[in-house]
Amino acid sequence: MSTLKDLINGYTQPGRIEWIGVRPERRAPLIALDQAEITENGVSGDHRQRPGKRAVSLIQREHLPVIAALLGRDDVPPALIRRNIVVSGINLLGLRARRFRLGGAVLEGSGICAPCSRMEEALGEGGYGAVRGHGGITATVIEPGRIVLGDVLQPV
Repeated sequence: MSTLKDLINGYTQPGRIEWIGVRPERRAPLIALDQAEITENGVSGDHRQRPGKRAVSLIQREHLPVIAALLGRDDVPPALIRRNIVVSGINLLGLRARRFRLGGAVLEGSGICAPCSRMEEALGEGGYGAVRGHGGITATVIEPGRIVLGDVLQPV
């Protein structure tokens, strides 16, 4: 019989990086990358280069169809959601306050990545509400490193 602590610390399978994006300047569209360097300040090339709890933002690929459905769309491209990294196969909320390896970097989930008012601009009316509860997490950089599409995400 597993304890609650065991259940909380468990996960079903490793995740995988599906998409990487950076904004070279404030309010600019995200640029998709095949690989990136995660520094102590976040994803290299992103305009928001500051260490701390929001250095990197991640969202689950599995949530993109949910957001699209809530908007009455067929799909929502990752760039519109304005997160740095899209992963699949692992529940990101289970990584809050936990360390995880993402490619060559180690991050720590620091909190929910709530939608910003730009979701209305990017997705149209109702965009903010559609992303609520589906926006992913933010993370602090513990160990910088290189990430590449297809890299594994696994709790440490």
